[in-house]
Amino acid sequence: MKQIRIGTCVPGTKAEEWLKGFAGKGFETFSINFHMSLEGTDLDKLALNTEKILAGTDSKITTVGYYCNPIQYAEHRKTLEKVICTAEKFGATHVSTFAGAWEGKPVESAYEEFGKVFRELADLAEEKGVKLGIENCLMDGTWEHATCNIGFNPKAWEVMFEEVKNDNFGLEWEPTHQMVQLIDPVTELRKWCKKIVHVHGKDATIDWDAVRHGGISGAVPFVWHRMPGFGDTNWRDIISILRSNGYEDDICIEGYHDPVYRGELEMTGQLHALNYLKWCRGGEFTPTPWEK
Repeated sequence: MKQIRIGTCVPGTKAEEWLKGFAGKGFETFSINFHMSLEGTDLDKLALNTEKILAGTDSKITTVGYYCNPIQYAEHRKTLEKVICTAEKFGATHVSTFAGAWEGKPVESAYEEFGKVFRELADLAEEKGVKLGIENCLMDGTWEHATCNIGFNPKAWEVMFEEVKNDNFGLEWEPTHQMVQLIDPVTELRKWCKKIVHVHGKDATIDWDAVRHGGISGAVPFVWHRMPGFGDTNWRDIISILRSNGYEDDICIEGYHDPVYRGELEMTGQLHALNYLKWCRGGEFTPTPWEK
């Protein structure tokens, strides 16, 4: 079995500058991410420049993320198709995105259009040799009033994977987005692990007293996104479940959210998360001498 590598997410518009800072610090992989727009980024040029930055290192870009609403906006879908077609130039094996939605409408209302759009996108990704993953993020939506992603809840996943049956299509999963719904991520992972094509390394801390006294309507803060190693999740369990189900891809730390380790403490927090996740996977791979 291949080692599960540990990397980090880098904003696409800052990739050339920030990769230079991340290089040489032990990150084994990178995910280059864009939100709703490429903001004028020339993907072909960026692929060439990032290749030069990482030349001579053992690090590689595994994922290009373009998080958008390809159901509601034709221009988002067109850009997502461009990302899928360009991923190989980065050396990436994954493209991650949102499932889309009809904004302000119930999750179920988008099922039919989701199937039409993502069967074609998954076929395109398969043709280009990449896996296509849906991040499990609510994006402040609810079941009755979705925003840009219906793929935040297992009830929707059941329909999504009936609509799109491609083997290269699955989830980009992280525990945080389930914890904010008070879903137990470890229990969920055991059920859905076979559908996970990429993992974000982000955790959460839940204030259960706040839940008991104030609920989860938003009037009282009850959950904080955290770097792995500072949250409530046992990542030893997560990595063990991933490994036992044959997962051989990477975990990319998603920083920039931790209420404590941010700003001038961002890199401190990211390096702690990197070392913690490497420890949780058992450290560096060492061949067993008698296993040939």
